Amino acid sequence: MRQALGVGFKRQLVGVFAPQWVEPLAHVLKDLGSEAVWVVHGDGLDEMTTTGVTNVAELSNGTVRTFEVSPEDVGLRRTTPDTLKGGDAKHNAAALKTVLSGEKNPYRDIAVLNTAGALVVAGTAPDVFTDHLAKYPEFAAKEQLVDIQPYVDADQVDLSVYLGQLADLWARDGKRFGLPKDWDTIAIVYNQDALDAAGVTVDELNSATWDLETGGTFQELIAKLSIDENGNNGLSPDFDPTKVKQYGFIMDGNGGAYGQTQFSWLTATTGWQFNDGLYATKYYYDDPRFIATNQWIADMMKKGYMMPLELTTSLGASAAFNSGQGALHGNGSWMIGSFADGATFPFGFARLPQGPEGRKSMFNGLADSIWVGTKHPAEAWQWVKFAASQECADKVGEFGVVFPAQQSAVDKALAAYEAKGLDVSAFTLQATEPDGTFLFPVTDHASEIVAIMDPAMASVLLGQASAEEVFPKANEEVNALFQ
Repeated sequence: MRQALGVGFKRQLVGVFAPQWVEPLAHVLKDLGSEAVWVVHGDGLDEMTTTGVTNVAELSNGTVRTFEVSPEDVGLRRTTPDTLKGGDAKHNAAALKTVLSGEKNPYRDIAVLNTAGALVVAGTAPDVFTDHLAKYPEFAAKEQLVDIQPYVDADQVDLSVYLGQLADLWARDGKRFGLPKDWDTIAIVYNQDALDAAGVTVDELNSATWDLETGGTFQELIAKLSIDENGNNGLSPDFDPTKVKQYGFIMDGNGGAYGQTQFSWLTATTGWQFNDGLYATKYYYDDPRFIATNQWIADMMKKGYMMPLELTTSLGASAAFNSGQGALHGNGSWMIGSFADGATFPFGFARLPQGPEGRKSMFNGLADSIWVGTKHPAEAWQWVKFAASQECADKVGEFGVVFPAQQSAVDKALAAYEAKGLDVSAFTLQATEPDGTFLFPVTDHASEIVAIMDPAMASVLLGQASAEEVFPKANEEVNALFQ
């Protein structure tokens, strides 16, 4: 019993089966000599959870305090218990492989959440971490990030070397919280074997059109590429949407609030915008164009032309595509290597479909931020500065894994991809096309917006409610955050 209670362990994360035992056990472990502890209970689970709120009792510096952690607080999507269930040995082995490969799915998310909690308790939280545009304003507002602008000024860092507006996105009110490391756009990944079997050419795919009224030639293509168990495609009156063997398109899960790889490259072609720009205080999720686009996506899932959300959530969209369960898949340039390593068939990258206002892709990038609790701020800055430097960018570019934030490194990345036999022009053409990109929406209240929009989007894509019913109400909740 003493061993079970942690005698001999100074730092630990412990799960309990009921929330009422969270705080008492933390006090017990304190009395037994523990130095740092998290006792957790998450929505019926004896661990941290992504299905709801996790109750935490933290022992730190001799004091026990309680708080709650939601998945949205740390940039993870809320899910349902069904998506975390195990199955037979084959199912469980496949699920474990997706976690180990880094595939973004509910299994991976809950593993990441619990690991992160353990790292905090262990006192090994990083001095520097990779930050996201959607998350850093909230971290900054909670005073969790070091303002690096004084370091930038002292070392005379040239911000003009970064492409486009990437550097500007990490600054606010005279403070700066990151230096850009990369950029990304979206394209369509295709299964060459599936295209050949359906008689679809890459040229047809590259010239596909899309609109709200008819779905354009893009809808025709994904219907033609959808095959049921009897060999009928989606254009046949005999097609059975309940017994699909190959989906025409696999969407990258629930797009939630931002839909970078999901809805944004469609909604943007209608002229719709998330908001009025950097740090805006009003969103437009109630716009008829946003509503109609996401209803179209839900309808495509119902018709059997797109893999249903239930399957993409449980299987992992990219894993499902790599295993041959879909002909087309929308994803970002940061995933190029994943397809190169994981696809079980010849594949390539095609342009996004052209909508009423052209082709549009979200333009995004990551940066490193310094945690305010670091004991080594000067050393942490040296790492941040190097990771965003020309020297480091060129080294990264030579490996051909992402598109670095500096042009010379982009040129090296293109050469590296070419040497691997990969044509990535679908991503770069989108980035250089006039008005071909729009910026990731950077505002306050990101985690709260995600907490509202994730379940709203899921209810539409799962067919539980219509987009017209759901999004106006969700938009009111989002905009109330800014009042």
